[in-house]
Amino acid sequence: MKLCARALAVSGLLAMLLPVQVVAQQSKNDFPNRPIRMIVPFPPGGSNDTLARYLGIKLTERVGQQVVIDNRAGANGIIGTELAAKTSADGYTLLMISTSYVLNAAVRSKPLPYDIETSFDPIALIGSAPNSIVVQPNGPFRSVRDIVEKAKSKPGSINYAHTGVGGFNHFGGELFKKVAGIDIVPVAYKGGGPAMIDVMAGNVPVMFSSLTQVLPHVRTGRLNVLAVGSKQRSSVVPDIPTVIESGYPGYELAVWWGISTPVGAPAANREQLSRAFAVILKDPETKKRLLADAAEPHFMPGAELRDYIRSERKKWTEVAKQAGIHIE
Repeated sequence: MKLCARALAVSGLLAMLLPVQVVAQQSKNDFPNRPIRMIVPFPPGGSNDTLARYLGIKLTERVGQQVVIDNRAGANGIIGTELAAKTSADGYTLLMISTSYVLNAAVRSKPLPYDIETSFDPIALIGSAPNSIVVQPNGPFRSVRDIVEKAKSKPGSINYAHTGVGGFNHFGGELFKKVAGIDIVPVAYKGGGPAMIDVMAGNVPVMFSSLTQVLPHVRTGRLNVLAVGSKQRSSVVPDIPTVIESGYPGYELAVWWGISTPVGAPAANREQLSRAFAVILKDPETKKRLLADAAEPHFMPGAELRDYIRSERKKWTEVAKQAGIHIE
């Protein structure tokens, strides 16, 4: 009887423990079990949005939950990034980050409403693409030298479109002003899409933008690339010279893209997302798609991306000082 009672007690204890173990196992393995929101801090039509939408489709296929793209444009990405920083740290909110994420911090004397190194946990670097100088095909410029000669003959007579003070496009224009020794005037827009529309319409003659962003319009003949900002020519447009080749050494600029989540998300969730992006970027279909858009696939895990963001911040802070780009 005693043995039987003891056996019953043990089995009862196991019965009580089993649900706890099952729940723990489920909670460990069931991420994600609802849709994931990916905040893109720029409007539709730009390179951040284009890549985010493609990656969202592939991530949906990979994790079995819908990835919803949420465009929150304004202040060169600051508004959407601040929103992301204030959301729940559970891995269900992702933020598409790019070079502008670092540049915003590099040019400001006052703190942003978030910190790029402590408010987010990096998930993965996705890839990069060279900057480019683009114009309206029927406009007055056929080469980089045409822009320089016009700017030198009539300083301040040429406007260029950009996505906000201290953004990637702005750095592209200001760096070019520096290496070419000219004066051209920046005109700010709320995103790459609206800026390109005005360039294609001939309202603004020049734009400095990632090759990824402008390539679809180049292929349809609505924009013309005069030069790329990489050290070597792009394999996507091999006939287009670099800015350096065009006679202006010191001009080198590329845009990169990555994924982060608000700081504090469970490490297991972040690791699962990072592994998913690693697999996605190894997929030949993804490689082909990104290269078709002039984006070079390049996976970098979260820990390495954190170090890269830190080094990029230091580099661009120094460039901002040298170029005189400053925001109070």
